[in-house]
Amino acid sequence: MTGAIFDVDGTLLDSMPIWEDVSVRYLKSLGVEAESNLSQKLERMSVEEGAAYIKENYHLRESEEEIAAATLKIVEDFYYNEAPLKPGVREYLAKLKKEKIPMVIATSSVRLHVEAALRRLGVLSCFDKIFTCSEVGEGKTRPLIYEKAGEYIGGDFRDIYVFEDAIHALETAKQAGFYTVAVYDPSAEKDWERLQEEADVSVTDMRQLMAQ
Repeated sequence: MTGAIFDVDGTLLDSMPIWEDVSVRYLKSLGVEAESNLSQKLERMSVEEGAAYIKENYHLRESEEEIAAATLKIVEDFYYNEAPLKPGVREYLAKLKKEKIPMVIATSSVRLHVEAALRRLGVLSCFDKIFTCSEVGEGKTRPLIYEKAGEYIGGDFRDIYVFEDAIHALETAKQAGFYTVAVYDPSAEKDWERLQEEADVSVTDMRQLMAQ
């Protein structure tokens, strides 16, 4: 290994639940009980589409813009105050830092949220640079964010490890020529078997990599 590229949500942070229940939290703050399958209904919607659905189906007086802003504020507060590291992450980052392995982040999340969470958890200094999809201009179905991160680290992409919990992201990194590590997250349970098949290595806890 000559370098490591880490995803954040579901890989470093146990943060996927906030995306699954942010609308439930929002409705609860208004004293409104959400339907039991609301998270599943909103899963593939954008924030704006979700706000429109909530306004129409729960007959809220708030505008769609106000609903979207309020849900994003709940997400922001979660990163700033609650989001925890996943098991084994702190130990594994410390190991790579001790070995002077360059580490960078490639994330679809908002830079300020990621920085706030990692700073609060005491691991932000482990990373040399943060790359975000919005800043590079493409999502993780395209290789640009991984290529930018790999070029920053330097050397052969095959010697740079990419850590991901989402199948589409891992497949993109693999096709770009990186060594891939699948990290288990309950939010991607349905894809876990496929992730294990596609990845060079798969782990349920990063401490499983400590001996490598």
